[in-house]
Amino acid sequence: MRFVGLRDGRRVVVGLVFGADGAGPQGGPMGTAGDERPRVARVADVDEFYGDLADWTAKARRMTAGEHDLADVELVPPVPAGARILGMGLNYHAHAAETGLELPRRPPIFGRWTASLTVDGTPVPVPPGERGLDWEGELAVIVGSRMTDVDEDAALRGVFGYAVFNDLSARRAQGASAQWTLGKNSDRSGPMGPVVTADEVGDPAAGLRLVTRVNGEVVQDGDTSDMIFSIGRILSFVSRTLTLNPGDILITGTPAGVGYIRKPPRYLGPGDVVEVWIERVGTIRNPVVDASARP
Repeated sequence: MRFVGLRDGRRVVVGLVFGADGAGPQGGPMGTAGDERPRVARVADVDEFYGDLADWTAKARRMTAGEHDLADVELVPPVPAGARILGMGLNYHAHAAETGLELPRRPPIFGRWTASLTVDGTPVPVPPGERGLDWEGELAVIVGSRMTDVDEDAALRGVFGYAVFNDLSARRAQGASAQWTLGKNSDRSGPMGPVVTADEVGDPAAGLRLVTRVNGEVVQDGDTSDMIFSIGRILSFVSRTLTLNPGDILITGTPAGVGYIRKPPRYLGPGDVVEVWIERVGTIRNPVVDASARP
């Protein structure tokens, strides 16, 4: 199943996608003959949805058709306002090698706020003073159960689903202090795709290809089997200190090929289009615009 967020006034509603770009309750493509336009059915308010995932996903599996064309609704990230977004730095062997840095002994964690998140197609502005934004195609993990000091196996079993994510980074701000927070939270710098349930994706440790393109050119081509720390290990590590709740998000790091490491460095500027595709999870595509487009 594939879930999106829908804007309904000030509310966010979780919707189930049917059709050519989505998955129906049985995991296969849905839609009627001669009409494969993606459609969406409202499931529940976002807080209610994550408050009882088992019940709402069971109800979603019984749904048979969408109510609205996906193109006619305003999409937003299907994430509770109070969710924690935890990022991983340096989590692919190939990326660590290109930076020349030693492999971390423990997962390096940083934080994002939900205010930085956006969706496929949204223009992302370059903050004033930045040479541009750097791309970081990543797999996002959506927590599906409460986790307090859990082991790695329990953590992986508690994953609800996965989403494509682009951890767009403002490198000057990121490097301005020892803390990465500012450079990882510029306006609309966290595009994410629909949440695809874990049963459809499988265990990413077995390998999911991840490709990032800029203006059609491949700039990253990696595989999740190259992760230094597994998803279960990272979630278990975090859960020793703080309780993870359904709807929290872990972004799992980026493979080799980022822009700042190139010689000369390369950044996304106004007019560029960046696209991230992950096998069995989907694609997001976002144009980059100048600072005048900031809210």
